[in-house]
Amino acid sequence: MSNILVLFDSSTGHTEKMATLVAEGAASVSKTEVRMRHIQEALPQDVIWADGIALGTPTQLGCMSSGMKAWWDEHSRELWSRIDGKIGTAFTSAGSWGGGGELALMNCVSMMMNFGFLVFGTTDYSGPKTSYHYGAVSAGAPQEDAVRDACLQLGQRLSSWVAVYKDGREELHPHHLDRAKRFPHLGTNP
Repeated sequence: MSNILVLFDSSTGHTEKMATLVAEGAASVSKTEVRMRHIQEALPQDVIWADGIALGTPTQLGCMSSGMKAWWDEHSRELWSRIDGKIGTAFTSAGSWGGGGELALMNCVSMMMNFGFLVFGTTDYSGPKTSYHYGAVSAGAPQEDAVRDACLQLGQRLSSWVAVYKDGREELHPHHLDRAKRFPHLGTNP
């Protein structure tokens, strides 16, 4: 059994909508338990419980939200060295495309790496010209199909990586997934 935490901050509700989609994607992998926690209700024990964590944050000036940063600052002593080796990913909502979303993702990834998290990128596409290499990004609420699919796929990929590395479920490794479905823009050539 794998434990996935979707830990998020949200002021407008956009990131919370993304979090719901990420959690849905994570729960689509069998033998996975998912918890969704807003930083206002999250406890350090939620992070300790989790095998994999998806951090969701509004983009604020190209960074994670001040609330998300403050949560980790407040709990860093209690968590330090107790969460090393967990698998992590991130997602963010920004006010617009080009509004610093990828910078906010890298900010989250950098912080997770400081705690010893294993973070991953993806080569998958969720729609034409839409990838989530560093994590899912939405301009406003996740209304476009490609953005919604990116959130679902990100959650599923997090659960799959946890299942592979924690539970030895090699069949969930990306190399065993249908390449044509993952890369429709490449056609049928290997």
